[in-house]
Amino acid sequence: MTTMNPADTSTWLPLDGLAPGFDANKAPHTTALSGREINVTAPNGTRIAHRFADDEVTWTYTPGEGDPTEAATDTDAYEAVEVDQDLFYVQFHHRYLPNEAVSLVIDLRAGRVLSIISEILPTAEPGRTRVVHHFGTATIDGAEVTGDEPHPTTALIGRRVEWVYSTEHAYEHVYLSERWYSWQCLAGPERGLADTDENSVWEIRPGIYVFAWREKVIPCASVTIADHRDVTRIRSHGVLFGLDETGEVPTHFTFGAWGRLISVTHHAPELEPANFGAQDAAGTGA
Repeated sequence: MTTMNPADTSTWLPLDGLAPGFDANKAPHTTALSGREINVTAPNGTRIAHRFADDEVTWTYTPGEGDPTEAATDTDAYEAVEVDQDLFYVQFHHRYLPNEAVSLVIDLRAGRVLSIISEILPTAEPGRTRVVHHFGTATIDGAEVTGDEPHPTTALIGRRVEWVYSTEHAYEHVYLSERWYSWQCLAGPERGLADTDENSVWEIRPGIYVFAWREKVIPCASVTIADHRDVTRIRSHGVLFGLDETGEVPTHFTFGAWGRLISVTHHAPELEPANFGAQDAAGTGA
């Protein structure tokens, strides 16, 4: 049983305190991208070239119209997992900007990429989590682009999923709405703790979703990609990124989990959270 006081968030475990053993169910790194150059272009013309070796990626960033980011190039260590056939999740932590981590979902079959930048804000800002996410879509240069581009989805709303990260770490997630989800620790050093935090969900392929959350108590955030097509054996891969116990040093570690669907909540149609956005738009005439 945890010795932390659930009502006193100052006693909650810092991000670096969670790391030991949390990665036990992480999938092995794949070198399937080694030797490949994958260049992507965003809708505004921003172009990023990626040259993959076995465990390092050299990237070159060329900003497009209206992009305030300066041109840059560097080499970072990366981890990659093949989520599905020709679908890769790539994760790395910038050396030149240690307050940023990069998550790439590369769909070689569709010729599409979703990038998620996790950014630690310089200081806490009222009404914002300390770590924020920036989502962007792009296409792979020279590839035949097919199907729908990655997009926000309400598909997970109402689901309750149990996640096992190791023999000692387990949590449950309840996906409440487009903006909110609730978590509870079922096993591990945070057992008994629970909260409701911001989230974003994007569909990559049917049944495969990026789920990103941003915590308000601990200065951290996560990006995950999970295959929900078999709800009895859901497979997830992801990263946690934020500040250590001192509140000054970026902490970045990857993990994996096995999940199973516990239940699905069905609301009355007029109360369905998945329809909140459409109802609000209709109410404003948008």
